[in-house]
Amino acid sequence: MLRKIRLTLAAVFFVAVTLLFLDFTGTLHRWIGWTAEVQFLPALLAMNVVVVVALVALTLFVGRVYCSVICPLGVMQDIIAWLGRRGGKKRKKRYGYSPERRWLRWGVFVAFVACLVGGVTVLSSLIAPYSSYGRIASNLFAPVYRWGNNMLAYLAERMDSYAFYTTEVWLKSTPTLIVAVATFIIIGVLAWRGGRTYCNTICPVGTLLGFLSRFSFLKIHIDETKCNRCGKCSRKCKAACIDGKHHEIDYSRCVMCMDCLETCKHGAISLKRSEKRDVTSEKCEVKGEKCDNGRRTFITVATSFAASAAINAQKKKVDGGLTVIEDKVKPNRATRILPPGSFSAQHFAQHCTACQLCVSVCPNQVLRPSADLEHLMQPELSYERGYCRPECTRCSEVCPTDAIRPLTVAEKSSTRIGHAVWVRKNCLPVTDGVSCGNCARHCPSGAILMVPMDANDPESIKIPAVNTERCIGCGACENLCPVRPFSAIYVEGHERQSTY
Repeated sequence: MLRKIRLTLAAVFFVAVTLLFLDFTGTLHRWIGWTAEVQFLPALLAMNVVVVVALVALTLFVGRVYCSVICPLGVMQDIIAWLGRRGGKKRKKRYGYSPERRWLRWGVFVAFVACLVGGVTVLSSLIAPYSSYGRIASNLFAPVYRWGNNMLAYLAERMDSYAFYTTEVWLKSTPTLIVAVATFIIIGVLAWRGGRTYCNTICPVGTLLGFLSRFSFLKIHIDETKCNRCGKCSRKCKAACIDGKHHEIDYSRCVMCMDCLETCKHGAISLKRSEKRDVTSEKCEVKGEKCDNGRRTFITVATSFAASAAINAQKKKVDGGLTVIEDKVKPNRATRILPPGSFSAQHFAQHCTACQLCVSVCPNQVLRPSADLEHLMQPELSYERGYCRPECTRCSEVCPTDAIRPLTVAEKSSTRIGHAVWVRKNCLPVTDGVSCGNCARHCPSGAILMVPMDANDPESIKIPAVNTERCIGCGACENLCPVRPFSAIYVEGHERQSTY
């Protein structure tokens, strides 16, 4: 019964979190957005004391149930491990007890905390469980989901139904896609072969909760009087934490999956109140076997990641079969543009875990993961495919870490995330001597006025003049500028956002 309850809750959380990254309509977050906010690391970075205290209390009461129920990456590993067990008779009972690699677990944890505190979020986000799953869902699962939606829209249109509408599928960041694919392959192989290997050797959240679970009120207990040392529990345990021969369990690695309760046919395993302190991992010798000396020390674990710059496919679009229209090219900005509500580059860098949730839900296609190594995978704005509409606050609504703080529509409309810069040598009135004014017509804040090119001749062709005090940096001018591939006007970001 306990296992069935755990599986049901795990399925609910996994499906809900996944749908947050797949949904492009913006309708689901108001109902299930809380499933992202209760993830441990996002709640910690958002300083959501209630959630953090609740998760710590849950761990102290019943162990690492968070890892097997709430964490989507943990549930994904369980799914892959389950598929692995169906991969032939030889694989059905392939697990077994193995000693804890404490030096590796705590070495990675110390390095993770050091990167997080030191502001090197690129490295810390690579192994953060929620962020890792977010990149996998948004880069691998979401395109498949959208292609399926587009197929349904195509079929529905043929039947004169408009229950579905097509959505664009495009590559937002090549480096982020590479990281997502590599993460999925590595974690998938580890889960297929060894179950919870990633959780119990690499995951920093698992290491921290594992430490707390040593002191949990309820624990899995083996009754030596009923156990016949058949070893089924050890072979079934995907966390490799049950030493059936010696009736010992490493509670720091147990994720409370309850599989062992169902496996034991003699009633020797039960969930009961903790009666004694866990000393399994503190012994210097276990039943005459020497412990690994490396577990007594910490080592410094340094990781680095190098990714190639984004490669844009050189596709050409033809307007009316006559004019070839080039795609816009991202300008070389001195300062990147951060989502409205980030307030400052420092605040954003300290809180963003690069989970890609805001990128997935952006309806205007302006948010994309950065390809810059310093801010790799963190979202930034770029206006080649759209602009940041003043009435849209979707990204601030979904951010679980408070890296993008919630904004009202009125606050969003007056938040200055950047300012427009006019490039004289690219502008059509200057280069071709024709009137344009597209940027001024579409500026929602009235920050662009068309003034005579010749101050002494009011009838001369007009060029744009930017009032940087009124400009909010929405990018409407850059996106709608007809000049290609580089717009005649583009937006420079601000290190600190302000309002007027």
